[in-house]
Amino acid sequence: MPQQLGGTILKLIIFSLVAGMVMSFFDITPQRLIENFGETVREIFQFVVDAVEWGARYVLLGAVIVVPIWLIKLLFDALGRRGRGGGTGGGSGAA
Repeated sequence: MPQQLGGTILKLIIFSLVAGMVMSFFDITPQRLIENFGETVREIFQFVVDAVEWGARYVLLGAVIVVPIWLIKLLFDALGRRGRGGGTGGGSGAA
């Protein structure tokens, strides 16, 4: 039981450190958090929304190139398997 308690306390300390660093990044103090809890949540939500919008733009831009290339590769792989006997993989052919 003492090992579990010690491990739990260590995890709480590490998570508290990480949470404190994240809050510091957003310039959140304990006093400000209590006084402006609703505004703080809104600011964090807006930051997440902005990050998703930023990332989605680049994902879609890259997908314009990556997805067609992937589809062409998938098509050639399927045609290659069909040309080799359907890809049944019995292992009875010459290597």
